[in-house]
Amino acid sequence: MKISDVITEIERIAPLSFQESYDNSGLIAGDTGQEVKGVLLAFDVTPDVISDAIVNKCNLVISHHPLIFKGIQKIDAADTTGRMLMRAIKDDIVLYAAHTNADNVIRGVNHYLAKALGVKKLNILQPKKGLLRKLVTFCPIEAADQVRNVIFKAGAGHIGNYDSCSFNLEGQGSFRAGKETDPYVGEKDKLHFEKEVRIETIYPVHLERKIIKDMIEAHPYEEVAFDLYPLENHLDNVGAGMIGELDQPVHEKDFLNLCKEKLGIACIKHSKLTGKPVKKVAFCGGSGSFLIGSAKSQQADIFLTGDIKYHDYFQTGENLLLADIGHYESEQFVLDMFYSVLKQKFSTFAILISKVKTNPVYYY
Repeated sequence: MKISDVITEIERIAPLSFQESYDNSGLIAGDTGQEVKGVLLAFDVTPDVISDAIVNKCNLVISHHPLIFKGIQKIDAADTTGRMLMRAIKDDIVLYAAHTNADNVIRGVNHYLAKALGVKKLNILQPKKGLLRKLVTFCPIEAADQVRNVIFKAGAGHIGNYDSCSFNLEGQGSFRAGKETDPYVGEKDKLHFEKEVRIETIYPVHLERKIIKDMIEAHPYEEVAFDLYPLENHLDNVGAGMIGELDQPVHEKDFLNLCKEKLGIACIKHSKLTGKPVKKVAFCGGSGSFLIGSAKSQQADIFLTGDIKYHDYFQTGENLLLADIGHYESEQFVLDMFYSVLKQKFSTFAILISKVKTNPVYYY
């Protein structure tokens, strides 16, 4: 089993195209072509995490936060990041990060936070645009079912909870085969008209290469005609934050106490209590203050996130309770996500969750 196989499974769940533009998810350092000996899951990469990987003979470290977040111009042993990179490379340890791409998927970081807090009926708080495209292709009528099914199998045709979605229109196509061709129908150097089906369907951008490849292989024509259109539609199961509901309304203070208990938080900073029970809960693991407006517009009773600044608290109005539950605390279940995904797929090598506590924030 190659390290690249493990990475492929992570990216199947959290494609790199889902990360934010400022992020640096993906391969940080190392040779992914080597055999995997063990996988260490960590929230951050620190010197102690690298030591943990070496002691446990893990040659792949998957972290949530990337060791290199912004560009660096040199690898210097006098620098902490430089020393960690040098040590990882020296011991053939591959460093890989799944950050905002793991935040932005429906079964990602926020899903596990919701599970811990008992929030159900989940939807993405701010779905992402620009991740969908439309495919249009044309094929002879007798081959339409085969081509359509291959496209669907490759991942196209999903709209919400429906799959195999397409629009089909019969018409007449024309072409003239050149001298160097081997036409499926028609004759060389003669204009030919063929009854065809125009097949339209949508697909997520990260699956484009496979969908096009499989379609061309299944299509009977020597030259396959197809069009690709960018779409502004939201991809409803991908985006920032989540919103859902509790089974029953609870008092604000009771819900804050529940958060402290389930997330292991010593204290919670929050805005002025609204005096309303909490039923509709919006939340975002990590730094999610940019979603306060979305939480308000969707009439959430409370919005939970980390790294809230002083002036953010003025945005809440009278009906939204804003609570800072901590950056680490709100994303801590990401390691459970990684473990669950990998353990289901791979069982022949060790998958360990690092016991190194990397949270740099303490409470007194």
